[in-house]
Amino acid sequence: MIGFRVQHNNTSGPFKGGIRYHEHVDIDEVRSLATLMTWKTSLLDIPYGGGKGGIGVDPTKFSKTELERMSRRFFRAIDPIIGVNVDIPAPDVNTNAQVMSWFMDEYSQIHGYSPAIVTGKPLELGGSEGREAATGKGTAIITRESAGKWDIDLQDSKIVIQGFGNVGSYAAKFLHEYGCKIIAVSDVTGGLFDPDGLDITSLIEYNNKNGTIKGFSQGDLVSNEDILNIECDFLIPAALGGVIHKMNVEKLNCRVIIEAANGPVTPPADDILFKKGVYVVPDILTNAGGVTVSYFEWVQNLQQFQWTEEEVNDKLENKMVAAFNEVSSMMKSKKTSMRMAAFAVAIDRVAKS
Repeated sequence: MIGFRVQHNNTSGPFKGGIRYHEHVDIDEVRSLATLMTWKTSLLDIPYGGGKGGIGVDPTKFSKTELERMSRRFFRAIDPIIGVNVDIPAPDVNTNAQVMSWFMDEYSQIHGYSPAIVTGKPLELGGSEGREAATGKGTAIITRESAGKWDIDLQDSKIVIQGFGNVGSYAAKFLHEYGCKIIAVSDVTGGLFDPDGLDITSLIEYNNKNGTIKGFSQGDLVSNEDILNIECDFLIPAALGGVIHKMNVEKLNCRVIIEAANGPVTPPADDILFKKGVYVVPDILTNAGGVTVSYFEWVQNLQQFQWTEEEVNDKLENKMVAAFNEVSSMMKSKKTSMRMAAFAVAIDRVAKS
């Protein structure tokens, strides 16, 4: 197995980005994701650069002890190039608070107690309130702001969410609280569709208990491909990249796409959607809630201070809304897509730094 850590840019602050465990991890993927992190942190105006890491491995084939040994070995290997003001890793695909605990412990054995070396830790080790829900909450905030911008009645809006993991389930929870009607959701086993709206509270409880939405009592079965074609106001792809492409883009039946996953819309599909007048809110804006609360966690660690969940959520709200408004203004002034506007804002900020 091979591990990678790519540091793309630190003009605006320390390198920042997750570490993923996945069999498809390779240097090209990690490089591209590190680049995206630079623009994401810049767009949200937080003092970080971009980095990313990963190990090309299928973690389901290893015991917890083996995963711990691998995690500690990897962190010891990258020790010379990381630091609390140099490069701060975080969780990503198939990594979690437990893995971050091993990372922090390994680093602290060499350098002394250093909670600020990673984010996404358990609360007991200096983690932040609201971190687990942050990406989903940010997605919900961006959806709400999009509804206001394009005159869609949020209370009456219909939403389809592809992917019901951490991001998708929390996005569903907060959007449900806003009064939206979640008419379809899916996970790796397939999807559920109910035109009158799914009982999201019960579905989340069922998913947390069973690890899947399969077998839930409400809704008609629908495939992961067909769920994208359901008529709705907001389509939220929150699973894998590249799920909306030129072969299926013409079948979509939504008004706005909110990219909660990384790169769910391919460039050719993006061009077609722009010409059709379907708005696409890009991933570097939509799913930036996670890195924003990671930043808050790091700040708390450096100050040896703990904010309440309410304080964290208020600060997250302010950051997400400010970034959305900035991108909207750029989109209007340059008469371009929201993605181009987001990159323009982010790249301009790094260039000025």
